[in-house]
Amino acid sequence: MSFSIVVDHVSFAWPDGTGVLDGLDAAFPAGRTGLIGVNGSGKSTLLKIIARELAPRSGAVSVAGEVGYLPQNVPLGASRTVSDLLEISGTRAALHAIESGDVAEEHFAAVGDGWDVEERAGAELDRLGLGHIGLDRTVGTLSGGETIMVALAAQLLKRPEVLLLDEPTNNLDLDARERLYAAVAAWQGVLVVVSHDRALLELVDQIAELRDGVVRMYGGNLSAYEEQVASEQDAAQRMVRTAEGEVRRQQRELIEARTRIDRNLRNGRKAYENKKVPKIVANGLKRKAQVSAGKQRNLAIEKLEEARGRLTEAEQAVRDDAEIRIELPGTEVPVGRTVLTLPLPPPLATRPPAASDLAHDPATGVDGVDGALDEGDMRGVVLETLVVRGPERIALLGPNGSGKTTLLKRIVEHGAHVPVRYLPQRLDLLDDALSIVENVRAMAPNASVNDVRARLARFLFRGDRVNQAVGTLSGGERFRATLAALLSAEPPPQLLLLDEPTNNLDMASVRQLSQALNAYRGALIVASHDVPFLETIGITRRLRQDRDTGLTES
Repeated sequence: MSFSIVVDHVSFAWPDGTGVLDGLDAAFPAGRTGLIGVNGSGKSTLLKIIARELAPRSGAVSVAGEVGYLPQNVPLGASRTVSDLLEISGTRAALHAIESGDVAEEHFAAVGDGWDVEERAGAELDRLGLGHIGLDRTVGTLSGGETIMVALAAQLLKRPEVLLLDEPTNNLDLDARERLYAAVAAWQGVLVVVSHDRALLELVDQIAELRDGVVRMYGGNLSAYEEQVASEQDAAQRMVRTAEGEVRRQQRELIEARTRIDRNLRNGRKAYENKKVPKIVANGLKRKAQVSAGKQRNLAIEKLEEARGRLTEAEQAVRDDAEIRIELPGTEVPVGRTVLTLPLPPPLATRPPAASDLAHDPATGVDGVDGALDEGDMRGVVLETLVVRGPERIALLGPNGSGKTTLLKRIVEHGAHVPVRYLPQRLDLLDDALSIVENVRAMAPNASVNDVRARLARFLFRGDRVNQAVGTLSGGERFRATLAALLSAEPPPQLLLLDEPTNNLDMASVRQLSQALNAYRGALIVASHDVPFLETIGITRRLRQDRDTGLTES
């Protein structure tokens, strides 16, 4: 088998000395590969090294062909345009200069073969459901999901031989996810995708699992991988049971051997004491018995140690991944108590469009209001005021760009009748330059260092890990650190606002978050496109945000 990506004994550590990869070897074949592993195992770091975004401390990476890379967090820059994100602004500027009569040679050199770049860009955006977004629109006006899809369009426009995607379904609504799935299914080159999205991982040809610093390949998609792992774990559990039985047997044999030795020594002493044998003969028999006893004892101990070694080896084959333990504050909001009263602006459809609502079409020169995307028909009563009472559990739904994140930010800015905490989509609450423990203590200044360390341990930050700079954390680790800081904040929140909380989380962490939210007795508003997750946290009310109709409740 020929490999398109070869990772040869690569090691990497952050500037503060935190190790991520140590002598990693891996090889990725042609086709679509899903790269999986628990949060913090080094998946994103590995993609960045393959994409030349990071340089390894040692080792080398070889890639057959040009590389396209979609990072987990797309650099925004509010003043950048969609054209900038697509990396076609230079070509477009040269095209427009030529069309206006400027035939300078440098313009033709800048255009190269890209005479149809605007048409191709428009077609790619349209294929990804972004036909309503103009090339001159600023990135700052896009939603998180729209930004990701534009960044994906940028990579597809390049047509690289190797495409690397890091958590590409984060923040995407259902329609955008389906379009991304279609793009992945149609991809003809080499693709490596880091994801926890089950539907996406069902589309790959093989699974590469990064676990304990080693990459292991499994043929087939996620379902095939899970079947293989389940079979391996059944065999490993049987090996453990067999090894445990062997250890018990060897322990019994060691006891029996010691009993025989002690009995023989006692019989020898009695024979001498009863004058049944001469002293010189008795001493000879004693020495012989002691030598024999030592050999038997050593042999029994050696067999027991071998059995224990086989048990240790068998136990190591059994997976025992650590899981976070999320404990939300012991907050309880009485039923019927009003925790939030937020006046809402009139729907876009009933008021003149504001400048921020306008999209400019460079082809026609006409400004117009963005068309609303549809993520299922849940239209109902239009709310003029958002009122949240008691321990309500609200799902905030709506397509990308409909204003869900904007609404959550308005709640924070307006203020609630109770302490409120907000988990943002981009996880930008923490200071990258500070350590994890320093960030948490900044939100909980009255907590002792030991108390903070104990809280962080529940989120799998133990020992020296708490001193790691937040800027060096993976997406999943950053989520854990942000949630730990948020839940440690003083005073404890009685209203939690969560914006796409399952982004970057492995499946075990999503399960733990679901269980914690089920036990939380405060009020909750969750913006999410993760329908299975929403179904597990006891949603009592569903609201839909839409750019045209505003906030509605069915």
